[in-house]
Amino acid sequence: MICVGIDVAKDKHDCFISNSDGVVLFDAFTIPNSREGFETLFRKIESVSDDPSKVKVGLEATKHYSYNLLGFLLDKGLTTFIINPLHTNLYRKSLSLRQTKTDKADAHTITSMLMSDVNLKSYSDTSYHNEELKSLTRYRFDKVKERAKLKTSVSRLVNILFPELEKLVPTLHMASVYALLSEFLSAAETASAHLTRLTHLLEDVSKGRYGKDTAILFREAAKTSIGSHIPAKALELKHTIMFIHELSAEIDEIETEIRRIMDEDIHSPIFTILGISYRMGAMIIAEIGDFSRFDTPGKILAYAGLSPSDYQSGELDGSYACSFTSGSILAYKLADFAAID
Repeated sequence: MICVGIDVAKDKHDCFISNSDGVVLFDAFTIPNSREGFETLFRKIESVSDDPSKVKVGLEATKHYSYNLLGFLLDKGLTTFIINPLHTNLYRKSLSLRQTKTDKADAHTITSMLMSDVNLKSYSDTSYHNEELKSLTRYRFDKVKERAKLKTSVSRLVNILFPELEKLVPTLHMASVYALLSEFLSAAETASAHLTRLTHLLEDVSKGRYGKDTAILFREAAKTSIGSHIPAKALELKHTIMFIHELSAEIDEIETEIRRIMDEDIHSPIFTILGISYRMGAMIIAEIGDFSRFDTPGKILAYAGLSPSDYQSGELDGSYACSFTSGSILAYKLADFAAID
């Protein structure tokens, strides 16, 4: 078996290659973080083994710096392991008391870990898709938070320009209301709107749900509104609604890609659980990854940043609701799901 240890950095990677007997095949060498560097590494691997199944490659987990190299190695059919830097550090200390820490030394240490067959799990295509899914679900989460802030701004601006409107509709954040506010930016503009134009606008956007009666209701409320006609605020409202539409379109596009990955690349029974939607299920899978890594449900909760509270003192013994120990996305999602039950 050929063992390849790689210490990953932003602009270069330090590598070390030996066989499972400890014979050094290529002493520590450095490759640039480029296609040429990747090919140089692969040629060295090919020169000592023409069978990819007899090669193990270990990389330290270094956030996004390892993504491109990892993808290259997987495309070449090489069995690859992602190793926690803390794991590498502890393993190095177990071998020597010397405080030697260099990139080349780390590459050698990673190779030794592969040779010793410590508890490592190979990085599969499913893991690669999980990383892709994690990027998309976190990106969607950020977009949704951004949109929520804009919706708060809409509520604030409507309270200035046409405060009575909020009491006339189930919510301000619906297509027909946004269409109204995009064209008639204040109570004064709504009050002077032509009834036919206002009716057609509401009918078209609401697909017939709102018509002439609603148009009259809005216009009459606008005529007696206490709202202020402030052009600067009206312009801000118009642009804010435009941004919300853009973000909603982006979120829809992200969700389409998430669904594609879930359907084509990740086959999980999680959706058979009552109450788990595509969005929630995808985020849970993306954040947890391989469920087999955890022996008990409690370990999953701890990983998510949720801790069941137990208190025992003398004769007092009680259990309380889970407490958040981190601000992770997964913690909020699991808490949301628990609230469904």
